[in-house]
Amino acid sequence: MDFDQLETFQEVARLSSFSRAAEKRFRTQPAISSQIRSLEEEIGAKILDRSGGKVSLTASGKLFLKYVEDTLEARRAIFTAIAETERIPRGEIIVGANEGTCLHILPEVFADFKKQYPDVAVNIKRADYAKILESVIDNSVDFGFVSLPVTDARLTVVLIHRDELIAIAPPHHAVAKMKSVTLAEVANYPLLVPKVGHTRDALESLFHERRLKPRYSMELDSSELLKRFVAVDVGVGFISRSNVAEDVLAGLLKAVPLSDAQIRRDVALVFRKDKSLSRAALAFIDIAVKIKTAEVTAPAK
Repeated sequence: MDFDQLETFQEVARLSSFSRAAEKRFRTQPAISSQIRSLEEEIGAKILDRSGGKVSLTASGKLFLKYVEDTLEARRAIFTAIAETERIPRGEIIVGANEGTCLHILPEVFADFKKQYPDVAVNIKRADYAKILESVIDNSVDFGFVSLPVTDARLTVVLIHRDELIAIAPPHHAVAKMKSVTLAEVANYPLLVPKVGHTRDALESLFHERRLKPRYSMELDSSELLKRFVAVDVGVGFISRSNVAEDVLAGLLKAVPLSDAQIRRDVALVFRKDKSLSRAALAFIDIAVKIKTAEVTAPAK
């Protein structure tokens, strides 16, 4: 029994799938199956039930998983403690963030961190709000960046970026010629909106509250796709102001504030209160907070 086998078992248990675990572990499915068989032979018990077309934990598997998780966490703590004695951030940090945050809010943070700590590997897990919080809670990322509010009492929440939702349209569009626009005026046009998430929930709530019946032209899971389709006049969109600044400067889109609603899109850094963060993770958080809170507190131009 070795750590590689334990990590494989943990991944199969988490995903309830040999094939998905194989993709995650960059192995073939037969190799994953072989590792599980070896574990079961050594343990002397069946730990995964493969019947019924799905993979699930047996009673022995559930007990074994608890010890596996404790063992792997202890192993990680050992390496972290040893690295701490050298006083030099090293190893790897895993960051959870969505597409817009990675592209428009964090690039300078990543750049500054890599300049100061070139030996630390940075792994970015792109996901939506719910999956980022889930990853922070289950320790599959060191910390995450999500839009507020965050209400989970297990998390430390640090505001690093203030933002708001605005309407966007191509430069020749009627909405683009307005200094500001109401929700009712925007609802007269075909709309491009996110499939899921905070922005979609906030818009749905406001449209319902105002008794408006919007026409959704497209529902997209990418803010970059949304901008591109708005630019070619598929419809009017909603997006965080910071996510469209470069496109506005380039003359590709017009940003128009909402006159009768304010939908905040402030971004916070979140991590578990009880998590023992590595020196590398602490260094990254320190850089992110210094750079982004300086922007938050800077006087408006």
